[in-house]
Amino acid sequence: MEKVVIGLSGGVDSSVAAYLLKEQGYEVIGLFMKNWHDDSVTISEECPWLEDSNDALIVAEKLGIPFQTVDLSVEYKERIVDYMFDEYEKGRTPNPDVLCNREIKFDVFMKIAMKLGADYVATGHYCRKDSFINEKGEETFRLLSGKDGNKDQSYFLCQLSQEQLSKTLFPIGEIIKPEVRKIAAENDLITADKKDSQGLCFIGKVRLPDFLQQKLRPKKGVIVEVPEGLGVYNEKIPDFDTKEEELLYFSKKPVYSIEDGKTVGQHQGAHYFTKGQRKGLDVGGTKEPLYVIETDVNENVIYTGQGKSHPGLYRKTLFVSNDELHWIRTDLTMKEGESMNVMARIRYRQPLQKAILYKVADGLYVDFEEKQSAITEGQFVAWYNDDELLGSGVIS
Repeated sequence: MEKVVIGLSGGVDSSVAAYLLKEQGYEVIGLFMKNWHDDSVTISEECPWLEDSNDALIVAEKLGIPFQTVDLSVEYKERIVDYMFDEYEKGRTPNPDVLCNREIKFDVFMKIAMKLGADYVATGHYCRKDSFINEKGEETFRLLSGKDGNKDQSYFLCQLSQEQLSKTLFPIGEIIKPEVRKIAAENDLITADKKDSQGLCFIGKVRLPDFLQQKLRPKKGVIVEVPEGLGVYNEKIPDFDTKEEELLYFSKKPVYSIEDGKTVGQHQGAHYFTKGQRKGLDVGGTKEPLYVIETDVNENVIYTGQGKSHPGLYRKTLFVSNDELHWIRTDLTMKEGESMNVMARIRYRQPLQKAILYKVADGLYVDFEEKQSAITEGQFVAWYNDDELLGSGVIS
């Protein structure tokens, strides 16, 4: 009998995933990951992980599977939290959920599972995998989006490797969320009606500015409102000799200076804000709401524009450097000078957008057919062919 270690988070998805694995005849072990107890950075007044680990234990008992808690808080702090602080300090916006999967669930956690003699690790993600044998007789694994289009979580797994995929199972990838809740209710699982967690990568509820303020010192600066025609490709678009010149031009962030607009307010630190953000600016009196169109952490200035359609929010092209480029389908890795038609997204839940990938010497351009709102440095872009996620990279 094959042994599967499942990450039981105390939520309905992993509970049902564990139930399905047991039904399929696997020997199942439930493991709860404790990822936080650093008193120097409080995440929340409440202690959601205690409640979650308790729910996970009750589910394991109900299913008749062994259960234990593993403390991964040291690795979590080093690999996720320190990285987050570092990125925000540089004025980039990291995605902790993607990193969490790459660094914790499918690395540290997977290694613990393998030490327990597991053949596979399973999670409650809404995605699927399959494989095929290539002409060399090797098995190639494919990461596919979940059947439930509303819940597809393939984006969060965009940094997984062939090695990690080979040892992973996604038991609920073929079913939709209402069906998952129904299975939980029919089997009297305590998590059947439990709300989905909105916290920071299974740590719990967290208000990001409060969290960041504990390590990144508040620093007063100004909020500048930039009118529509300034700073954003308002000059005549030059003639380009090569496609690469054109891509470089359109991938560049617009650069603003305080003289481009008027000062409309103050903030406590540019590193607390991210592109496309509306909440937390606390500036009134404008016809349309203000959105962050750029942050300058060196000068500590936030540039804003009125309304969702402000041109400062939109760009057509982005760049990923070679060292932040990742292919799940390593057999499709592009060579310099090659291009590829794909569907891509720059954030979770964003509908897939038509784009062309262009490989150049120092990285990869993703050139969208339509301009995209709030392309944000530090976030991940992921590209697909139909429902298969091929690769991803950190936006430069």
